[in-house]
Amino acid sequence: MHFTGSNLVRKLVAMSTLAVCAFAAQATFAQCLQQEPLRGVNMAGAEFHSNHVPGVPNKDYAYPNPVDFDYIRSIGGNVIRLPFRWERVQPELMKPLDPEQLKALKSTVEQASRRNLCVILDVHNYATYRGKKLGSDEVPAEAFEDLWKRLAHEFDNPARTILGLMNEPAKIDMAQWAAIAKRTVASLRDDGAKNIILVAGGRWSGAHEWTRGSPSNGELFADLKDPLQRTWLEAHQYADHGFAGIKQQCVAPERLQRVFARLTDWARENHQKLFLGEFGVAANDECLAALDAMLAGVDDAEVWRGWTYWAMGRWWNKYPMSIQPQDGRDAPQTAVLRKYLARSGTIDGT
Repeated sequence: MHFTGSNLVRKLVAMSTLAVCAFAAQATFAQCLQQEPLRGVNMAGAEFHSNHVPGVPNKDYAYPNPVDFDYIRSIGGNVIRLPFRWERVQPELMKPLDPEQLKALKSTVEQASRRNLCVILDVHNYATYRGKKLGSDEVPAEAFEDLWKRLAHEFDNPARTILGLMNEPAKIDMAQWAAIAKRTVASLRDDGAKNIILVAGGRWSGAHEWTRGSPSNGELFADLKDPLQRTWLEAHQYADHGFAGIKQQCVAPERLQRVFARLTDWARENHQKLFLGEFGVAANDECLAALDAMLAGVDDAEVWRGWTYWAMGRWWNKYPMSIQPQDGRDAPQTAVLRKYLARSGTIDGT
């Protein structure tokens, strides 16, 4: 084919434009693999009413409204953590995923991805299935691996989704959970999954007790390995007295600073990466100061790969930790979050 000089220039410009558009399209969905930390919010609702299984959509539970994703982006967020129930997405162990639940999950991921939000798929079951403990004869570890292999096959784009194995596995022994979690990570990698994987610490995943007791999460997960180096340990931390997330009075910021300094040092010494999957406070001055201390404590990007505040969701009503905007107004906690959300980096498509 013969080109004149002017035609050649036009062709080159057109080709360059197409290349840029192709890269932009790819980068639009590369948010989970970016180099900068992932910072955002839990979008609660799909895990509600665990005693109503399967339950009625939009009566017993609800998936997020995409309008809320626009809000998360507007305050600087780049990730949502999406809690849902194992029993709903897989009504029978070792059997296919429920088509309607899968459709809802995929729709949520698609809507979030359009807004450049990474989605953490969070099985919010506390290491149980229909009231039976994970690792028991009724719910063997193989069933848990089966669930995640099926989900990983459906959500096989590591740029869009992160696999959050189990929220707060408090219903089983810590050592048992550590063994099941490591086995599941190995099984997913053997099966070809390339997504980032989040492994929650045992019990309630509390940062404040990570290295306390024996065995501790610090002992059990110091040797966590992943051939892809894409598995992060998930910690949770609440700021109220007792660290349970149920009171509206908070501990001194200095106490939380010590908690996160200890955990950060442990992770660095053991070559582990961390993610703060849940943390939240009530909207009063002492708790807002505690919130700022926690966010400062996880601001070391070398160790902390990000965080998701607990929580947003349209069904929270008067839940004191909610940052669901009301009548177009931000919750008081959001002003503190914005300082750190503004540091979220650009997307890296590699």
